[in-house]
Amino acid sequence: MFDDDIDRDSIPDLIPASMLATYAFCPRLCYLQFAQGEFADSAELADGRLEHRWIDAGQDPVPEDFRPFHARSVSLSVPHAGVCCRIDLLEGDGDSVTPVEYKRGEARPEGPYEPHLMQLAAQCLALRENGLSCREGIVYYTGSVERSVVEFDSALIERALGLLAEMRRTLERGEVPPPLQNSSRCDRCSLAGICLPDEVILLQQMQIEERPHPEEGEEKIRMLLATRDDAVPVYVVGQGKTVRKRGERLEIWAQDQGKINEARIREVSQLCLYGGVEVTTPAMVELMQRGVPVLHFSHGGWFLGICQGMSHKNVLLRIKQFQWADDEKRSLSIARRMIYGKVNNCRYLLRKKGASANQQALSSLERIASEVERAESQSSLLGLEGAAAEIYFQGLGTSLKGDQGFSFQNRNKRPPKDPVNTTLSYLYGILVKELFSTALAVGFDPYLGFYHQPRYGRPALALDLMEEFRPVIADATAFSLLNNQELTAGDFIRTGIGISLTPEGKKKVIAGYERRIQTEIAHPIFGYKVSYRRTMEVQARLLARTVSGELKEYPVFISR
Repeated sequence: MFDDDIDRDSIPDLIPASMLATYAFCPRLCYLQFAQGEFADSAELADGRLEHRWIDAGQDPVPEDFRPFHARSVSLSVPHAGVCCRIDLLEGDGDSVTPVEYKRGEARPEGPYEPHLMQLAAQCLALRENGLSCREGIVYYTGSVERSVVEFDSALIERALGLLAEMRRTLERGEVPPPLQNSSRCDRCSLAGICLPDEVILLQQMQIEERPHPEEGEEKIRMLLATRDDAVPVYVVGQGKTVRKRGERLEIWAQDQGKINEARIREVSQLCLYGGVEVTTPAMVELMQRGVPVLHFSHGGWFLGICQGMSHKNVLLRIKQFQWADDEKRSLSIARRMIYGKVNNCRYLLRKKGASANQQALSSLERIASEVERAESQSSLLGLEGAAAEIYFQGLGTSLKGDQGFSFQNRNKRPPKDPVNTTLSYLYGILVKELFSTALAVGFDPYLGFYHQPRYGRPALALDLMEEFRPVIADATAFSLLNNQELTAGDFIRTGIGISLTPEGKKKVIAGYERRIQTEIAHPIFGYKVSYRRTMEVQARLLARTVSGELKEYPVFISR
């Protein structure tokens, strides 16, 4: 898939022993971490890091039956074997040494797991090439406080060398290994939500058999990713506010009022600043180090930019993205799927909002959706989208309750000239920042899309990803706020030639958006419960699987 993209010189001469252990556990996990730079933390990983800090600091007790000579955190690299390693504890007597690898959990009667064996075998290769005698190693399990002795026989060493050669070939090919089939190893893998093993396998089967949806009665796939993210965005709206860091918290201060709110940093997924909001340097540095983006908006809700830490390391995905964007045929294949999803989701919202009486509009949207699938150019696709939008917004306007004096005839913007369009524009600004951050987190360049063409400052890919979610998130939120009288005439103000939201009105819109984005739905393809926010992340990752070649076409999200 990346045969022409990967630079053979970029394959490192020395493979870390820990990465060889990861390859023994799951080749796909190894590739995602080592070649694509993917990483996600888990409770097990955090606990393991904590234990190793005690070991490295020399504060972890060494079992009494270990030999007299001890050395902690011994780093070795050997060019002939092609491995490097850091040994937790090296014990020995004279020139005979034994590597000790600390692992959380408990020892098994049948002996250490294969990844643990491979990691020790790689350490043995490094020690022997450095002229030391090494006949056995030890896996020390901190959970059960037991040691498992591993003999370095010729069969184990040959197995490690063979696996090392196989791993190098995988990296040189530049192909993502296939997911494990219904493996228990996926159940607690920290990268399950990034790898999407069951989802990719199901979609591959469906695309081979040319099925749009899973068959009735087909067994549902496992729910390996969290239904929703516990971390949520923090919104700060209004001139004169400042975000500060104090310990493990972010504090929001206002002029003449002092501290008005606070949030735990570990529970913050994004910091969204509207208008003249300031953020202190200590707060900014802390957020960058934790990978929490800071997004800036104008007073009117226009997305201005983002501040973040180091960008995603998956350069291979961005290479593929640029290749696809430069290929008119492949770009069109993705754009068609996105607009097809948008038109169908428009039909879904019209039916849900009680506009089903207008069967002509629903039939017209169904016809346009079928024409979208056959569109032969970007220009014809633009025309079809425009025709669908005109029909859709006219039908959606009939679902607006008139007892507040609001009306909606058509879409207008820059500036919006009525309260409904003002609410829609504000929500679109929030939604595009959401998908901008999502695209960055997956490893894409948010400014290069497949449907929206490149333009200075335009987050084209974020706008692409937003298309299928506009109706079911932004439009649904706007009309619910207005019909439920959460937004009233007092929440809008005329400014110049347009209408704007008041500060209180903006807070209501943001609150409505967060309620909607955290709503859990049954995924139309995979069947499990998942929030809209998590669904958008899944869609971005499925787009990555498409441009990498794992999936034949982009599996669009269509509400059912």
